Amino acid sequence: MRQPFVAGNWKLNGSKQFAQNLLDAILDGAQAIENVEIAVCSPYLYIPQISELLSGSKVAYGSQNVSEHDTGAYTGEVSAAMLKEFSCKYAIVGHSERRAIYGESDQQVAQKFIMAQKSGIRPILCVGELLEERESGNTEKVVARQLDAVVNAAGIEALKMSVVAYEPVWAIGTGKTATPQQAQDVHRFIRERLSKSSETIAENVQILYGGSVKPGNAAELFMQADIDGGLIGGASLDATDFLAICQAAN
Repeated sequence: MRQPFVAGNWKLNGSKQFAQNLLDAILDGAQAIENVEIAVCSPYLYIPQISELLSGSKVAYGSQNVSEHDTGAYTGEVSAAMLKEFSCKYAIVGHSERRAIYGESDQQVAQKFIMAQKSGIRPILCVGELLEERESGNTEKVVARQLDAVVNAAGIEALKMSVVAYEPVWAIGTGKTATPQQAQDVHRFIRERLSKSSETIAENVQILYGGSVKPGNAAELFMQADIDGGLIGGASLDATDFLAICQAAN
């Protein structure tokens, strides 16, 4: 049985004091949540602080991105080996904002996935379609292309030590919402797509939903057969909301 997993993505938010206050509250509330894996992904600068605050706790942590390179003349980049020195367990790769704003290609995302795993970090692989892609009926085509790029580059066995997150980009910060059934339909498609390479891996991989999960819709989303938790954006910046979402996955 797949363990529920809720990961918070702070994006470009936070400060040292914010991290202290937020994590103090999350650590306090997480004690009552027994069956859910919990993680937070902060900006790079706060990872050393977070590694100390979360040391020995049940809350894991990771980065929001990772370089596809080991070392070299890549100004501003952070390698997987550097993240591993601070015991990061996770790294988000292919987030919709990285793809859309910074132009990351499917092949680049696949290389980031490989580099994270090479250093013993579990990638959280994000896939999902834009509004125009959904409206033109290309949701499955886009998601399949993004998944296949990683499977073809890393091999299906690599999905054993990874997480997949489905982000309907059209439902994030647009006022449009995906219904639980719409979310479930794509999650089921992802699992079926992976099953073409390995039924066992497809059945066991955690697939998170990343489409504006909030305390008010989390329980209904997490009840869906193929939704194993959430990749949480805005609601992860509020301890009460984040813990309520974690509790909904419990």
